[in-house]
Amino acid sequence: MTSVKTRAYHHGDLRRALIEEGFRAARSGGPDAVTLREVTRAVGVSPNAAYRHFADRGELVRAAAAQAQLALAQAISDRLETMPAGLPAHDASVERLRLLGLGYIDFARRERGWFELAFTVHDQTPSDAIVTLDDEVVEPFRLLLDALDGMVAAGALAPEHRPHAEWACWSAVHGFADIAVHGPLQWQPPAVVDALAEVVVEAAITGVRRAPSPSAVSASRSAGTDGTSL
Repeated sequence: MTSVKTRAYHHGDLRRALIEEGFRAARSGGPDAVTLREVTRAVGVSPNAAYRHFADRGELVRAAAAQAQLALAQAISDRLETMPAGLPAHDASVERLRLLGLGYIDFARRERGWFELAFTVHDQTPSDAIVTLDDEVVEPFRLLLDALDGMVAAGALAPEHRPHAEWACWSAVHGFADIAVHGPLQWQPPAVVDALAEVVVEAAITGVRRAPSPSAVSASRSAGTDGTSL
């Protein structure tokens, strides 16, 4: 049996090592693989050593989830780099949202464990329609907010359609990604899932660009109509 080699750490290094090991373990095992016992064993220290940096397993999972969110944001940014050059601002803003959605789905399919970890934890902010961790807007969500704001600036999304459009987009894309990773689509050929992903992302974009504003829906309901006419 190969013995675990214990290493000496300078102040602050062990915390980083534990987070990186938890992040690594989650890649193949998801959030359940991030345990203090297994992570400290892999790093080469006793479980008690972890409690100098984390009050409990939840804090370690939270820190590892932050790394998964950054990995997702980087994957999305990499996908955005494939945007064709020279597009008019209007078209480029729409293409940016399209690539963002496809990049999100691709990451979920390619890095299932990190995808499962990324939004395992977040701040509890019921009064704010944003997603934060440690009081910071998580990077994948910020990219979505910026893309939608960019569409408004470019004239591709009417200002009255902008409020909460991020939730319509994220719900569609995340829902499809979850079906592709955990649902019946996981057994379909990749080319089929690719094609369906494009349909879903396009439908989400079309939906938010044509959707009635929240205030218009509320007014229609108050007037006793169904609020569905565009």
